[in-house]
Amino acid sequence: MIRVLRCGMLVSYSSSSEDDEENEDRDKRKHKGFKNDDCAPACKKLRCVTTTRDGRPQTAELHRALAKPRLPLPGSVLEMFRETEDPSVEDSSLHGGRVRSFQHERGNWATYVYLPYDPDEVFLELVGAMMQVVSAHGLSLNWAEEFHVSLSQTVVLRHHWIQPFVLSLRTGLASYPRMVCLAEKMKVYTNDAKTRTFLGVEITTGHAQLLEVVRAVDQTMEEFSLDTFYKNPSFHMSLAWSVGNCVDQLSSKCLQELQATLDSHEDGSFLLRLACEELRCKSGNKVFTFPLRSPLPPDPSE
Repeated sequence: MIRVLRCGMLVSYSSSSEDDEENEDRDKRKHKGFKNDDCAPACKKLRCVTTTRDGRPQTAELHRALAKPRLPLPGSVLEMFRETEDPSVEDSSLHGGRVRSFQHERGNWATYVYLPYDPDEVFLELVGAMMQVVSAHGLSLNWAEEFHVSLSQTVVLRHHWIQPFVLSLRTGLASYPRMVCLAEKMKVYTNDAKTRTFLGVEITTGHAQLLEVVRAVDQTMEEFSLDTFYKNPSFHMSLAWSVGNCVDQLSSKCLQELQATLDSHEDGSFLLRLACEELRCKSGNKVFTFPLRSPLPPDPSE
């Protein structure tokens, strides 16, 4: 038997003595009625043998099968296991330079309760006039993405907490009636970390009613061991914001001019009126609505 190693493969050829034995064996088979193709010995054919890493033989057919290119995975499957950026690295340029108050983690949902406000044309004109006042003092503020009055701190919910959390809120807020709030005092606020400054208008009428609502919201927060609202809250609606601590720049002459703009808007005293017909809870990209109860009609006997 002669073996020649070619291209990493061991090729075997039968010797002359083996040929004689094979011919004799073939004649015997032919005499017994076998066809030539049936009696062809396997060793007569060219055999290609490779070995695996552990030394075991590997046939050429298996070698070729393993060498075939694999079918590409569908894009949807690749997307499921796509490597994401390190969640501990925040790119503040993607959201106006803002810095998260808590670290984002997969499965954590930022959640807060609020009173929504649907702005009309007169209100938007007022905010535009205020931005001109701010700009005249060399400052630049960003308009609020949405206008609302916060009734809770922003807390973190795990995904499986969302439904029971919302159910608890719905139960606790079911008995609260609709109300009307008025806002008429300009104020400047910062977040707890002093990384953002807000220009807002404080609610002066309806404060007591909002405190009652906050007590119901706090009960749900305590049920889930979450932070409750501030002890002495200043209910307000943010109009614009800026990165960093800009309290000093906004709290002097600029704030006085902003208050004068609010007081004289539309050629007279202007009151920002908020009709509180429903409350909302936003958790991640989900928004849940809690309609407030319609006030009872007056008793005709009174």
